[in-house]
Amino acid sequence: MITFEEAYDTVLKETRETATESIPFTDSCNRILAEDVASDIDMPPFNRSAVDGFACHSEDILNQLEVVETVAAGRVPACNVGKNQCSKVMTGAIVPDGCDIVVMVEDAMTLSDGMIKFSINDLKPNISLRGEDVHTGDIVLRKGKCILPQDIAVLASVGHTEVLVRCKPLVGIISTGDELVHPSMFPALSQIRNSNAYQLQAQVARAGGIAVDYGIAPDNEEATYELICKAVTGCDLLLITGGVSMGDFDFVPAVLERAGVKILFDKVKVQPGKPTTFGVHSDAVIFGLPGNPVSSFIQFEMLVRPLMNRMTGSNWKPLTISLPMAVDYTRKSTSRKALIPVLINDRKEVVPVDYHGSAHISSLSCADGIIVLEIGTGSLKKGEIVDVRQI
Repeated sequence: MITFEEAYDTVLKETRETATESIPFTDSCNRILAEDVASDIDMPPFNRSAVDGFACHSEDILNQLEVVETVAAGRVPACNVGKNQCSKVMTGAIVPDGCDIVVMVEDAMTLSDGMIKFSINDLKPNISLRGEDVHTGDIVLRKGKCILPQDIAVLASVGHTEVLVRCKPLVGIISTGDELVHPSMFPALSQIRNSNAYQLQAQVARAGGIAVDYGIAPDNEEATYELICKAVTGCDLLLITGGVSMGDFDFVPAVLERAGVKILFDKVKVQPGKPTTFGVHSDAVIFGLPGNPVSSFIQFEMLVRPLMNRMTGSNWKPLTISLPMAVDYTRKSTSRKALIPVLINDRKEVVPVDYHGSAHISSLSCADGIIVLEIGTGSLKKGEIVDVRQI
């Protein structure tokens, strides 16, 4: 049995990067950039008025000024602005050459002869200078970034309409056990609905992968072997839930080895998730996750998702915030690293969820994150600061 840190390092050392593909920028939301994106223009591309007002030379602002033209956004100024002259400009319009201030319309008065007079208390230039946001050639989005809706606007503004992204990893999912039935069925006395597969499908999608459900493998070694052989050649990453403990029907590790998988570890000093198994095949990397849904969920977040990030070059990291404990907390055994689901109350304090064990999946629905108790640590005091990792 290895430590969680050793397991984490072992998993990431087996990273197999996905390929890249070029797609329209309009389809790139939530994809991982495989290139740096540079601007092909200055932004703003010209000296731009930040307000509706009158563009002039600052040394003339106490004088009466002649309006030589009106410049709308999207139009090019036709007139030069000379001594004691100004141009009326709209927000976003080009500021005529030589003008170094735009006086707001609210601070201007039109005289009877059509001349303009200003009454100014605060001399703000009200001009966005060319290139003050971005210069031509500046990197505006970095390789490894998950493209967000606001990044789509950036891509559009720099004319980057074809984007090189990493391909989504194909993640196969196999559930094991004769006791499992489809969620649409009412389970018999000895049965349970299969929740792991659908939880993992959602986790895979959130992590940027494509889930492929290979169904339920019965408690039959030959049938499990055939299903694993089929799945391992059709995906980049294979997740198998259940069948990795020490029961009479928990033969997944042996079947994996028979299918050509090299097992790198099969027990981790962590709670929940001790029987987590990890191995490599020429076609894919494989996780044997515990059958209990809380264990499965947490080990996906702690081990599988980091590997998926590394496969796609993603620089995403979970948000971690430091907050005080709302209550005292004690655990019975300190021989393993504990991953404890918690919620954050209205006073921004951390409360361990009402958690009855790794089959208690409904406990996760109210959890905001996970806190960690290291090996040898058995308690936390009210008010003690802990790091909450988002889930």
